Amino acid sequence: MADLAFVFGLLGNIVSFMVFLAPIPTFYQIYKKRSTAGFQSLPYIVGLFSAMLWMYYAFLKPDTTLLITINSVGCFIQSAYICFYLVFASKDTRIQTVKLILSLNVVGFGLVLFLTQFFANESNRGSIVGWICLVFSLCVFVAPLGVVRQVIRMKSVEYMPFLLSFFLTLSAVMWFFFGLLRKDYNIAIPNVLGFSFGVIQMVLYLMYKNAKEGGVQVPEVVEVKIEKISELKEQIIDVVKVGGMTLEIIPLGADGGIIVGGDKTCSPE
Repeated sequence: MADLAFVFGLLGNIVSFMVFLAPIPTFYQIYKKRSTAGFQSLPYIVGLFSAMLWMYYAFLKPDTTLLITINSVGCFIQSAYICFYLVFASKDTRIQTVKLILSLNVVGFGLVLFLTQFFANESNRGSIVGWICLVFSLCVFVAPLGVVRQVIRMKSVEYMPFLLSFFLTLSAVMWFFFGLLRKDYNIAIPNVLGFSFGVIQMVLYLMYKNAKEGGVQVPEVVEVKIEKISELKEQIIDVVKVGGMTLEIIPLGADGGIIVGGDKTCSPE
């Protein structure tokens, strides 16, 4: 059983590493747009907090090297994502993100550390921290669901990364069997819901992946060739008699429109 648990733990490390790398396409989009609009920092802040808690839990339990290694990597990568997010976030979003980091990762983790070290017995400290880890592991799986409402409302999966949902689901399977074989239900239980939430996200992705962005069909912009504009500019002023009214068509002005009667402008089609 111990060897089989080690195999699932090792696979869990590999898949979890892929989970940490899954948001790279999301951050590439942020880099291209030079904006975090539409993307949330909450999954990465909660993910960092969860990794910190699991490291603390692992140090309180024997034979938890696999938990320590993957969560150390997780802390580093999640911190890098948050820093990258802050670089391209707007001022208001940046302030909100910093407040979340201070309240959750600094104050929240500090309180857990302080209370369990000074108000919990050494014999049950691991169990208490384990239950706290269980709750916040659920938050890690639920955090990406924050965009589900947006996906359903906009009928677009632009802001719900499929790779993250897929690898979270696969990771949940590995860590469930790791916890089950070690009889550590603090690890096994949250991964049951993790698998369920991951499946929901992937189903939504399949439903809306071919939908128009934002659920609204955007009219195409008709481009006018430069050669055509040049020809229009070279035209001579024509004076046409229409029902006794003189309609004067003047060549393109500086704004690219055709001035009609010297008062109105219409764009060439």
